[in-house]
Amino acid sequence: MINKIVAIQGNHPSKLNPLTDTSVFLANEIQNKKYKIFYYDPKDLSVVNSKVTAKGFFIKFNYSKKKFYKILKKENLDLTKCKFILIRQDPPFNLEYISTTYILDIIKNKVKIINNPTSVRNISEKLYSSKYQKYMPPTIFTQNMDEIKKFFKKNKKVILKPIHSFSGNDIHLRNKFNSKFINKFIKKHDHIMCQRFIPRISKGDKRIFIINGKVFGAISRVPKKGSILSNMSKGARPINIKLTSKEIKISKIIAKDLKKENIFFAGIDFIDQKLNGDINVTSPTGLKTLFELSGKNLAKTFWKELKA
Repeated sequence: MINKIVAIQGNHPSKLNPLTDTSVFLANEIQNKKYKIFYYDPKDLSVVNSKVTAKGFFIKFNYSKKKFYKILKKENLDLTKCKFILIRQDPPFNLEYISTTYILDIIKNKVKIINNPTSVRNISEKLYSSKYQKYMPPTIFTQNMDEIKKFFKKNKKVILKPIHSFSGNDIHLRNKFNSKFINKFIKKHDHIMCQRFIPRISKGDKRIFIINGKVFGAISRVPKKGSILSNMSKGARPINIKLTSKEIKISKIIAKDLKKENIFFAGIDFIDQKLNGDINVTSPTGLKTLFELSGKNLAKTFWKELKA
């Protein structure tokens, strides 16, 4: 009998907000099924004598307590003793992130890892969307100044995004081409994503949840006044919404592709019925918020689909 252990590779629980955090929500659901939760930081992952181990702790989550978690026991655990491992640390998707995927690759045939580490490495969260450009606003991925200048000339108002950032960090809205600013931006981020600005972001984006190749629900996130950022970590307000038939159709196409790529859990974002080019596969969020808004518990769905 495999140990009923779920390991979570993530940011330390003290940095998490239980009111909105998806990792805590997923862990809480499975611990109710008598699974033990083992938690570790990516930097505490090692390969020693061909064994993949993590120095971390067993933990118990409890929403009803002010301190929502209790560390039970510290341990250096052989991760093949787990039934499931969830990769849940936040980007940036840097070399440390990539190294952890290589380490977890060693044991991916012995333990079910969500999302599959090879797939997490292969699917760049923004670049992967380049195959869906017909569903997106005009978008280019480049560090070529001539291309960027041409793009500005054509699209006037442009959003600039680093390819490997997260949570709305380093996103800029520019009304005109400024070579000094863009040079600096490229120097910092290498390849960037330039996208025509969609004014309807003021009404919110839509985050769609994909589990095991199926579309399971969505929330909308409305930026705070004066902001263009729909990330809840940047003060956006979540609301309950329905998807349009167009959004469902596009989501189903992407969901099917992601399943083929071995991605079990993902979040994709729309603005004004257009895909905005963020295919979140590293640590998708929003399940707890959906539950608070609608009573729909996708943590139950997540574990049911995983066991199936």
